[in-house]
Amino acid sequence: MPNVQNQPRRSTRPTLDPTLLRRAADTVRALTVDAVQKANSGHPGMPLGMADAAVVLWTRHLKHNPRQPEWPDRDRFVLSAGHGSMLLYSLLHLSGYNLPLSEIERFRQWGSKTPGHPEYGDTPGVEITTGPLGQGIAGAVGMALAERWLAARFNRRGLEVVDHYTYVIASDGDLMEGVSHEACSLAGHLGLGKLIVLYDDNGISIDGPTDLAFSEDVLARFRAYGWHTQAVDGHAFDAVDAALWAARRETDRPSLIACKTVIGYGSPNRAGTARAHGEPLGSEEVRLTKERLGWPPDAAFHIPEEVYGFMRQTQRAGAAAQAEWEGRMAKYEEADASAYAELQRALGNTLPEQWHRGLPTFESEPPLATRAASGKVLQALCTHIPNLIGGSADLTGSNNTRPEHAGVVSRTNFAGSYIHFGVREHAMGAILNGMMLHGGVIAYGGTFLVFSDYMRPSIRLAALMGLGVIYVFTHDSVGLGEDGPTHQPVEHLTGLRAIPNLVVIRPADAAETAEAWRVALQRRTGPTALILTRQKLPVLDRKNGKLADARQTARGAYVLADHDAQAPDVILLATGSEVHLALQARALLSQEGIHARVVSMPSWELFEEQSEAYQKQVLPPHVKARVAVEAGVSLAWRKYVGEWGEIVALDRFGASAPYQELYRRLGLTPEAVARAARHSLARSK
Repeated sequence: MPNVQNQPRRSTRPTLDPTLLRRAADTVRALTVDAVQKANSGHPGMPLGMADAAVVLWTRHLKHNPRQPEWPDRDRFVLSAGHGSMLLYSLLHLSGYNLPLSEIERFRQWGSKTPGHPEYGDTPGVEITTGPLGQGIAGAVGMALAERWLAARFNRRGLEVVDHYTYVIASDGDLMEGVSHEACSLAGHLGLGKLIVLYDDNGISIDGPTDLAFSEDVLARFRAYGWHTQAVDGHAFDAVDAALWAARRETDRPSLIACKTVIGYGSPNRAGTARAHGEPLGSEEVRLTKERLGWPPDAAFHIPEEVYGFMRQTQRAGAAAQAEWEGRMAKYEEADASAYAELQRALGNTLPEQWHRGLPTFESEPPLATRAASGKVLQALCTHIPNLIGGSADLTGSNNTRPEHAGVVSRTNFAGSYIHFGVREHAMGAILNGMMLHGGVIAYGGTFLVFSDYMRPSIRLAALMGLGVIYVFTHDSVGLGEDGPTHQPVEHLTGLRAIPNLVVIRPADAAETAEAWRVALQRRTGPTALILTRQKLPVLDRKNGKLADARQTARGAYVLADHDAQAPDVILLATGSEVHLALQARALLSQEGIHARVVSMPSWELFEEQSEAYQKQVLPPHVKARVAVEAGVSLAWRKYVGEWGEIVALDRFGASAPYQELYRRLGLTPEAVARAARHSLARSK
């Protein structure tokens, strides 16, 4: 049976009940002001303003099952304006997710499931960590893209087993951030018709009216991106409902619905002002707000039974939708058992049994840049991992990120496996996060290491959420040569190593590069950054037993070369291209009768995960003479070389010249490493 593009769900439009919708929206408002007031911190303004639109979305459009929050074919909901987290927590509780009222009452407290901003993994029903503005809407683009990719790969005519929407609530601040511009531009280009954004157009930011700094025509901008746009009164249930139905009928373009709202709606003295944004209303204003809403003024965390009954209808609707989908899946398995098994594997976030078959070993090769070696590895991997999908931020040929014969993802072919992100590094990072959060794909993205700065907030969030994103960062040092200091990263390795739960791997040759990919693909609890050279490097000859097996790369650091007869006099630690300098320095020192151990240290993070015994085996504490060499800043290497050690590094920017001359003029030479070893030996005696 041929693959088919997924089409929007056809659904009968139910009758709208404004009384119950109003009651539910006001419950969200009351819970918000009570929780923020009790915590004495938080952001009440956005939940008060968007409660009406959000309740319409959650009760009349969002396909979800509170009893099964991870059901694969659920609609995704992203609160991009993460500061308004009480809006989401209220909806989750009222709908019947595993978020009891006691957790609402512990808003923003230690160990609660209701942190100040939504955190993926902490709270059932939270699809993505948000708070840094722009990240949610950009990540949602990745979710919508993953849905279209899976639908194109797996749906069969009459058996559309991948068929859901991605909904977003975004703020003025989200749409000011550059990452949202990048991502929304790509979403329009690709025609992600199942992405629907409710824009909270309340005209207020922290500093005051948004027109202090933001006066563009947002709808015109989004139309220029290729989006379908509408503008409605965000407090009118019927208008929001009609706009959502219209957006769902729009199959070829993502949709933006500008909801004109009043920030702090219901608060007599704060509504429509910047003071409603990010501080508690105060006990007296809480009381006045509840009176304005017709709510019991002295009843904290009061929820009417009819609201529970109304909101928890979603449980029945969600269970029915999931049961219907499971029936479709059973028929799908009968019709195409192979595709069914592959879909289940992909959704289960596991690798195929023989995924590493054909992985290059690079035992006898001419000099090869590690970026080129990475390309060869990726070529082998894509043959055996069908859901490995990624791309580059307009540096495909330089990053070596497109396997041969990989189809390009486009609005007419979502079944491709290669994405041209354009010159949009930050969007690429956020979109990769969204794709991984959606599930079913393993996502990677490439750019120059120096441009990792542009995507650092997204990398940080990937690490915080524990997502197995793979970054291919090439042109890793002054070794890229003539492009000069603007493109030569010197501080970036240290900056990336400072991010918790990010594993940074800088392989020394092609064989270590293959092992680095092996580590990255097996690591599902956090992202991995592969740091790769532009310049060619020798492929180390490990066959004669004098150099250690590259498979030890997974241990983060290992003894590459040593003297069997006696303990080393000095230890030379290096990463990446500088491992070769260390080996040459070892030869120079050997001529003087100095026994040097060379430790290849591609990943500090992986080394720190090893046992203390192993760490001491590689770096014996009694060997005080040590030298670290790396073409980057020296900051933080002291922890490994100790008091008597030396560091050969770059505490300055590079220059424009052929890389061989740069290394010589900047002091990155075997002679400099050998000299540092002598100094360390003299100091440590």
